[in-house]
Amino acid sequence: MFDTIVLSLYLISLLALGFFGLHKYFLLLTYQKYKKRALPEPPEVQDWPEVTVQLPVYNERYVIKRLLKTAVNLDYPRERLHVQVLDDSTDGSERLAARLVKRLQEQGFRIEHLRRRERRGFKAGALAQGLERSGAEYLAIFDADFVPPGDFLKKTIPYLAQPGVGMVQARWGHLNRNYSLLTRLQAIFLDAHFIIEHLARNRSGRFFNFNGTAGVWRRQAIIEAGGWQHDTLTEDLDLSYRAQLAGWKFIYLPEVVAPAELPGEMNAYKNQQHRWAKGAVQTALKLIPHIWRSKFPFRVRLEATIHLSNNFTYLLMAVPALLLAPVVKAQLHFGETPRQLLLLYLLVFLFATLSVIFYYAAAIRESRGKLWPHILYVPLVMALGVGLSLNNGRAALEALFRRPGEFRRTPKFRLEGQKGSWRGKRYRPQRTYQHFFELLIAGYFTCGSLYFLTQEVYYSLPFFLLFQGGFYYTGLSSLLHRFTPALSFRGKH
Repeated sequence: MFDTIVLSLYLISLLALGFFGLHKYFLLLTYQKYKKRALPEPPEVQDWPEVTVQLPVYNERYVIKRLLKTAVNLDYPRERLHVQVLDDSTDGSERLAARLVKRLQEQGFRIEHLRRRERRGFKAGALAQGLERSGAEYLAIFDADFVPPGDFLKKTIPYLAQPGVGMVQARWGHLNRNYSLLTRLQAIFLDAHFIIEHLARNRSGRFFNFNGTAGVWRRQAIIEAGGWQHDTLTEDLDLSYRAQLAGWKFIYLPEVVAPAELPGEMNAYKNQQHRWAKGAVQTALKLIPHIWRSKFPFRVRLEATIHLSNNFTYLLMAVPALLLAPVVKAQLHFGETPRQLLLLYLLVFLFATLSVIFYYAAAIRESRGKLWPHILYVPLVMALGVGLSLNNGRAALEALFRRPGEFRRTPKFRLEGQKGSWRGKRYRPQRTYQHFFELLIAGYFTCGSLYFLTQEVYYSLPFFLLFQGGFYYTGLSSLLHRFTPALSFRGKH
């Protein structure tokens, strides 16, 4: 009876993962169909409109100077460019920002430093306050670690001149892709999202999302969608879907690249992923009913649902991961032949695993030009995804059980190329003991690998190795990074 229940749960979870795997094939095929189809040229702008550049910052002492310098030096008529520093800092960097802003004002730049008495609504609250203070028709938003190219506005604003376009999103680049193995793997994750997913969704007429930064909004689109709201941790995803449900069109420009800093420390990266996963599930619970009550075509509603539900895969992944050892043992107990077992795992490989391999291999090829010099990163990316399943699965559960959460910023340390260091600096992630559970899970898979190796059950070993490698990497990296010395600091980070 127990073996039957275990096998049933295992197969159901595999079927669900297979569905999401098939969706990756769909995204890849859609991307291949549309990747060479250029957008129509936007109308030529005769009179550049007023633009407000919003810079939401919170304790950014290491990158604030670079951020302000980049913003005021954007290639745009100075009399039409207004910069807002939306500063909720509590660590003393607000005084540095105030001095920098004053200096730039004296040089003739239209820039203001906005402070709030309390950090209500986190980033969404800051952006909402900035919207109230700005009279500009268009608002560009950049997080503190972004370094947009000088021609960013002149390449994006013309597309907003088209009626009905509410937002234009650029592609994220990476200032420190080669800083470490962790940043290389993150870059592949993000390249897959921006190069394949965004283009496939946008060009095929489906919904896609503003990523919180490196984009330009039409003021009217924000207002008609209900404004910035802070009942989810992903205010960008939430507003994106509300605006598109209200009828606004979005445009994605992969050729416009705004580079940014990737987290160089594992705990900071896991905090970021936790916030994104939890916020996405919160947005799914909030908006999926509205999506299905809308009159958009079925294909649009289905893709929107899959997109918003994608983080549930971390919960689905946990089931076969933890049941893999008892399932193989149960199947041996039932006396199934190796051929039957191989057939089962072949189907899993084709639908739930091979699609992921193709997906990230395509992202590497499109972003790096060649696949073969970087092919070994594919299994490493998959292992990291597995290693994040406890972290992101916990985030999904917190959202499902309506547990509120704080918007915890990702610390930035001005890591560029292979230069710079987060060690010995302020801003450390909140301490947790999750890494001990990750190491326990890794140990569980190690024991399973050794057991089935002695039983000569070799077909299960690649999966065991993938899971144990992922959990050892996230667990050990978190443990080592946590105990790296840091400056003591009493402010809130």
